[in-house]
Parts: sequence; C-alpha cells; structure tokens
Amino acid sequence: MLKKCLEFAKAEVVLCAAAVLAVVSAFLVPPDGEYLGYIDWDTLALLFSLMAVMTGFQRLGLFDYLGTRFLKYIGTSRQLLILLVLLPFVFSMVITNDVALITFVPFGMVVLQMAGQQRLVVPLVVLQTAAANLGSMLTPMGNPQNLYLYNQSGLGAWDFVQLMLPYAAASGLCLLVLAALCPSQHISRVAVPAEIRGLRGLLCCCAGFGLCLLCIAKVLPALAVAAVTAVFLLVFNRKLLAAVDYSLLGTFVAFFVFIGNMGRMESFRAMLGAVLEGHEVITAVAASQVISNVPAALLLSGFTHQWGALIIGCNLGGLGTLIASMASLISYKQIAKRYPEKKGVYFFWFTLCNVGLLAALLGLWMIL
Repeated sequence: MLKKCLEFAKAEVVLCAAAVLAVVSAFLVPPDGEYLGYIDWDTLALLFSLMAVMTGFQRLGLFDYLGTRFLKYIGTSRQLLILLVLLPFVFSMVITNDVALITFVPFGMVVLQMAGQQRLVVPLVVLQTAAANLGSMLTPMGNPQNLYLYNQSGLGAWDFVQLMLPYAAASGLCLLVLAALCPSQHISRVAVPAEIRGLRGLLCCCAGFGLCLLCIAKVLPALAVAAVTAVFLLVFNRKLLAAVDYSLLGTFVAFFVFIGNMGRMESFRAMLGAVLEGHEVITAVAASQVISNVPAALLLSGFTHQWGALIIGCNLGGLGTLIASMASLISYKQIAKRYPEKKGVYFFWFTLCNVGLLAALLGLWMIL
C-alpha cells in the first residue's frame, strides 16, 4: 500500500503538492460556505470536455493520419525535420500542447527511424517540445492555463489571439531557423502506415469539438456541454471517459482551494499583490520556472487583474526549465524510454534552446 502511494506521488507530483497546499491552507482558513465559490466550474467543465474530445481524436489516429499525408512531399532530411516540428506547432493551437506531444513525438521518432535519420532525434524532440509549448500559446484552448485565464479575463477569443499573435509568429520563425540550421541529406520518400479507426467515432468527436468551440465563443454553457459529454461517454465509450486526465482536473481544484484561502488572508494578499504590481510578466515567468506555468497562472490570477500581462507571462514562462511546462516532461520521458543514453545530451540542448527562445521572446515583449 505504501509502495503504491509513493509511486502515485512520484507520478503525480504537481497534484500531490497542490493537495498538500490546499490541506495546509484549510487549517489557516477553516472550511465554510465560501469554499464552493473558489472553484471556476466553467473552466473545469470545458477542460474536461476538451480533454475527452482530444483523447478521442488521438485514439482514432486522426493526427497520425494527417501527418502522414504530408510526408509524401518530403525529399530531404531538412524538409522532414521542419515538417515534424511544424506539426506540433500548428496542431497544439487546437489540440493542446500535451496532446500534440503525446501524438507527434512518438510519430516523429518512428518516421526518423524509417528514414534512417536517427541522428536527428535529439534536435527533433527538443524543437517539437518547444513548438508545442509555443504554438499552444496562441489560442484559448491551446493549453490549460490559457483556458483558465481566458475565462477569468473576460477577453474575447479574437482579442486573446491578437494578444499572443506577435509572440507566436516570432517563435514560429525562430523554430524554422533552428530546424533549417541542421545539415541536410537526401532521403527516400517515407511511407508511414496510418488510418482513421472508425468514421462514426470521428463524427462524434467532431461534434464534441464543435460544442467546445461554441463554449469558447461563449454561445453555450460549459457545464451543460460537459454534462452531455459525460453522459454520452458513460453510455457509449466508458474507456474514453476513464482516459481523461482527472489528475489535471484535481490539480485545478486543489489550487483553487489554496488560492481562495490565501486570498482571504490580508497579509499574504497584500504581499503578493505588491510583488506583482507592475511586474506581472516577469513574476509569472519566474514562478513558472519553479512550479510550472499552469500552477503559476492559478496562483497569480488571484492577486492581479492585469490579465494581458499574466497571459503573456505564463505562456512565455513555459520556456526555460524542464518543469516550466509540465507538457515538456512528456518528451523527456519518451527520450528516456527509447534512447536512455541520450538523456544528458537531450537535457543540455533542451535547456539551451528553451533559455534562448525565452530570452528572445522576452526581448520582443520589452520592445512591444
């Protein structure tokens, strides 16, 4: 039993840390009727629905199928690298950064192996990881903290996109330059077998995604869509319902409780508010390096209303350390599993690339 608890704590470090913080804060502010008001139910509902839909698409093989359609136009290793980096960059804007990495990092490794280009595995996965974190910052549904901050800020979807567009465009250009710097070789056309597993399931996922988009556009209530999604999956696809990342939802709930309690402590509220005032971007970036950008967004949102600065800071904060964005750990685990001898090299180039991109985008922020 103890061994299982330790294994769970190791696998869900962020969730466990958030739960500990919530419990400790409950001793400082005893539970009462205000606790329910801490939780942003709309964000949780929409996040649940999006995770269910994207997991469905991923299991149907849609993203692998679309990726293979582009491979027939590839003739050099440089073109291959650029394509495999652009796939998570573009798709993460819609399917979230973690789903993009879960899908395209293993896909990219398979493609490199079939093309005889395993030498590119480290630069590929480094750039794919950065691409997913950078592409996802453009849209409200690109990553969990965006979805939360979008709901909290009251911004329209297009306003959000306009806010992050300069950073997404600049980061896309940087990724293209970095990918183009790799030495190129001619390669034979790569044919990766992939097909969509079930037209009926695909149509259901498309319908679900359409409902999520209507929620983001604030046409439909998120709680109603989440209820429909849950009932549909309970009846027709319980395996998919069980596959939703409930640990992420639990992390959100725990942080909501912690933030709500800390917000009721005037001394803490005044201290953090003073630290944040006028330094929202830098504070968000710095906090993300230590606790990752999702917890940083949840924590800092309770103590400032400078939503634009917080959105920029938490998105840029996904660059830097390996834990700045928890999605980055997905790629690291893939490298550690398939190429354990390359872990050290990967960590070095990952850090160098991320710190460089972070410095470049912070420079752009200072100019803008």
